Amino acid sequence: MSLSMYQASVPVFLRGLKILSTLLSKAETYTTEQDNDPAELLGSRLAPDMLSLTGQVQRASDTSKLSGQRLTGISSPRFEDTETSFAELQERIAKSIAYLETLHPAQFEGSEARSIQLNFGDFKPSFKGDSYLLTFALPNFFFHLTTAHDILRHNGLPIGKLDYLGAFS
Repeated sequence: MSLSMYQASVPVFLRGLKILSTLLSKAETYTTEQDNDPAELLGSRLAPDMLSLTGQVQRASDTSKLSGQRLTGISSPRFEDTETSFAELQERIAKSIAYLETLHPAQFEGSEARSIQLNFGDFKPSFKGDSYLLTFALPNFFFHLTTAHDILRHNGLPIGKLDYLGAFS
């Protein structure tokens, strides 16, 4: 049996979002224990030209839900990028997970050949569905997930590789 577009996307995004949620929970606990301002951590970035922790969470959410939308044609929720707290970011992740959980393997049938056009200002690449997922969506998702992890670790949160990988059953 071959690997389906559904298998290569939805479970991967769900796992990553759940790990991100766990990392944010640990970060919130850490800021409370250290008596730090949560806004300072949420606004932290690795370099001046990079997105903040909040921005990384928003982009991981967007990449996961928009990938589902682009591959199936089923509209995803729209978020305004106004989150300013751990609770609001957790709500965003929960809504992204809820959307992804509504998607089923049959809805991805033929998506490997679906034409996908992105439009980010001057950056307007075109893909077939399989190339979109494997060369853009998944790498982009993991970039933001990794960067969120690295921002937290850089700011003293005692996390490591096993926290990034998450639990295995």
